[in-house]
Amino acid sequence: MPKISAKDRAYLQEAFASLTQPVTLLLFTSKEACPYCNDTREILEELAELSDNITVDVRDMAEHAADAEAYGVDKAPATIVLGNGTDYGIRYYGIPAGYEFASLVEDVLMVGQGQSKLSEATKEALRNLQKPVHIQVFVTPTCPYCPQAVSLAHQMAFESPLVRADMVEAMEFPELADRYNVMGVPRIVINEDWHIEGAVPEEYMLQGVLQAVGEAVA
Repeated sequence: MPKISAKDRAYLQEAFASLTQPVTLLLFTSKEACPYCNDTREILEELAELSDNITVDVRDMAEHAADAEAYGVDKAPATIVLGNGTDYGIRYYGIPAGYEFASLVEDVLMVGQGQSKLSEATKEALRNLQKPVHIQVFVTPTCPYCPQAVSLAHQMAFESPLVRADMVEAMEFPELADRYNVMGVPRIVINEDWHIEGAVPEEYMLQGVLQAVGEAVA
C-alpha cells in the first residue's frame, strides 16, 4: 500500500516541478534493530518517483561504515538531504512520517530550489558564525508544532556550513530522549547543554544558537 496518497502525489508532483537542482535523499539503514528502516525507504522512494530531480541512495551502515562515519551517522534510519551533491548538515534520525513528512518536503524544495525562507538578518548572523553548532530537535510524528522547529533548524543548517541540524524521533531513540530529558516535544538541544522548549520564532531560535556558542546577540 502506498505511503503517499494519490491526492498528495499530485500536489507534490506539481510542487517539485519548481526544483532547479538535483536532490539526493541519502538513507543509512541497518539490519539490526531498525523497525522503521523499510518504511523510511518506501517513503523516500515514493517521493523520488515524483520528480526526475530527486534520487534515493540507500546504504547499509555496516557495509558502508566509512561512509556513515564520514557523514557522522551513528544510528538508523538516518536520512540526509543533499543538494547537487552538497551536504548541508540536514539530518533526519527516525522515520519522517506524520507531521514530519511536511518537514521533509520543505527540505527537498529548499535544497532543490537553492534558497531558504530565513530573513536576511538571520542569514547574515549565520554567515558570521565562528564556532560549530549542533542542533537536535526532538519530535514525535503526531506533534503538530514540531515541523516548525525542524524547519527552522534545517534552514539554519542550509545557510551555514558550521551548523548541523538533526531531527530526532524521540520514540525511536528513547535513550537519547532520556539523555536530554525530553519530557515534551519539540525540545531543541543546541550544543548539548542549551535547551529551548516548544516551537519558537526564528529570532528566538537564532538567539539560542548565538548564546550556545557564546556569541553576542544582536
